[in-house]
Amino acid sequence: MSCGPASQTCDRPLPTGLWGVLSDEGFRLFFPLGAVYTALQPFLWVLAIGFDLPLASNVPPQLWHAHEMLVGAFGAALLGFLTTAAPEWTDTRPIRGRGLWLLAALWITGRAVGLLGWDGLGAVGALADIAWMSALLVYLLKLSWRQRTDRLLAFAAWLAILLGCTLSVRIGFWYGNLDLATTALLLVGLAYFGLLGLALSRITVPVTNHVLDPSEATSPFRPHPGRLNLAPGLALVAMAGEAAGLSPAVSGFLLIAAGAAFVDRVAEAFIGKAAMQSEILMLAGSSAFAGAGLMLAGASRLGAPWAEMTGLHLAFLGGLGLGVYSVFCIAGKLHTGQTLGQSLPVRIGAVCLCLSAFLRIAPDFGMDLPGPYHGIAVVLWSASFCLWLFSFWPALSRMEVAPQESCASVSTNGKKAA
Repeated sequence: MSCGPASQTCDRPLPTGLWGVLSDEGFRLFFPLGAVYTALQPFLWVLAIGFDLPLASNVPPQLWHAHEMLVGAFGAALLGFLTTAAPEWTDTRPIRGRGLWLLAALWITGRAVGLLGWDGLGAVGALADIAWMSALLVYLLKLSWRQRTDRLLAFAAWLAILLGCTLSVRIGFWYGNLDLATTALLLVGLAYFGLLGLALSRITVPVTNHVLDPSEATSPFRPHPGRLNLAPGLALVAMAGEAAGLSPAVSGFLLIAAGAAFVDRVAEAFIGKAAMQSEILMLAGSSAFAGAGLMLAGASRLGAPWAEMTGLHLAFLGGLGLGVYSVFCIAGKLHTGQTLGQSLPVRIGAVCLCLSAFLRIAPDFGMDLPGPYHGIAVVLWSASFCLWLFSFWPALSRMEVAPQESCASVSTNGKKAA
């Protein structure tokens, strides 16, 4: 996402009413939906574990929880990010109104089927998830073709991979093949790391330059080009090794390599005292958590004295979680006409999220913590997204300045404006 306004803009009327505002751009609708579900879902999982309640037919609660966090919670963030960033990168009008509500209806259908435990409607939830992913993929490919650009193709490729892995998970659930579902869920998680790596490479550069020079007259930060796609590339290699059924030692080394590529991205935050800006810290923290978690998971396969899930929890909760939180914060500021710099509640939320990730894995390393550490971790995780929603809802739910679009945007009939 860019940090500055377009050089030429065209005013359009303000949308009226809450529903009109929320459906004016993807981030306004899907970021709040994602925040609410991300905060709520862990409590439902704890409830299911504590009372031994099945959340879906033949699916253990742990697997369903992982599916709903990846496809559900992080899926909403993906929808909001791509429906906002893709039109900006291609200088086209974003999806608005009915199109966004249709995507939201598909996403909500997938969540409702799982939350209510409607065993007989499991296929409906699966079709809904496959439908919104397919629609998003078609949207990216259509924009790429229409604008003759390759800027979206990497995201489209990863989205296609995510779609295939999600379909495999649902097939495993449907036929009760838990081994297939477990492997496919890991591949879904790795696909999200590929998307995270791409998103970080697109976001970090303009955000860092904006922090270093708010006037945007210069671009003092220029990362090494080889670093931009290294993490997604090695995540893809790790996925290929996992899908091919390579030995634990080989696949472990591949996970370590992918993790090291994410850790390498942390060096992009070494920009002097400006590194203390909250956005820079959150972006670097996302890479650090993702990298450390993947390396811990890989080391477990090589015989390290901790469970593989320990590393995956750190990678998913800390890496993907903080990455999603960072996107919520940065896009929430820039796309509502605000300057960067997060409020105290939002910064506290980021700290809560990091503490949640640490608490989740601390007992696995012999730290004897007092109290219900797992429950505290869940509360901290949920509190972080509640704090974000509390802080950003006023800006997301109303418009005080008329939205602006590039004069080169497509006209109402879908053709390029003259």
